[in-house]
Amino acid sequence: QLQLVESGGGLVQPGGSLRLSCVAPGFTLHMYAIGWFRQAPGKEREGVACIDRSGGSTNYKDSVKGRFTVSRDNTNKTAYLQMNNLKPEDTAVYYCAATVLNICTMTDRVYAGWGQGTQVTVSS
Repeated sequence: QLQLVESGGGLVQPGGSLRLSCVAPGFTLHMYAIGWFRQAPGKEREGVACIDRSGGSTNYKDSVKGRFTVSRDNTNKTAYLQMNNLKPEDTAVYYCAATVLNICTMTDRVYAGWGQGTQVTVSS
């Protein structure tokens, strides 16, 4: 079963930056499109960003456009979410997910593999 592992979360002040990483131990990550999702306490999970297999197509939730950048390094089998100018409303558990479909989508039902999540807290 495809399982992913996220890392890079933590506590950061407003305006700060974090870079999340996502790997898929035992699997060839370049065969999968990747989505990044987050879930804040008491809220539904929402899509944040996505990237297709080659990295040529990306998309973002409106509220993170211009602040977050999704990328991937297929040689090193890692996907990234660079988060800049973080805001308190970005506080959530962040998940990466993988789909064999070569599309960039933030529709979570198409993703078959998920990570355990990494906590991002933005607070002064």
